[in-house]
Amino acid sequence: MSFIISEDCTACDLCREECPNDAISEGDPIYIINPDRCTECVPVYDTQQCADVCPADACVPDADRPENHEALESKYKELHPEEV
Repeated sequence: MSFIISEDCTACDLCREECPNDAISEGDPIYIINPDRCTECVPVYDTQQCADVCPADACVPDADRPENHEALESKYKELHPEEV
């Protein structure tokens, strides 16, 4: 599943730079994650980088978008064909 940014977001901008898929952008008033680009950092990292750096714990799994590990890895490969 992709991650979402909850209303606890303080718009500190730390998460945006950490995302390997450029899935995070500025929203109004909080940041947003594009679910089509979020791979939960699979297969690049063992943990979700946005959640790791968020001081407000606002980066959380989106229960409405379940995806298994294979689907997340496939999405990453589509976003980064040069790395395949």
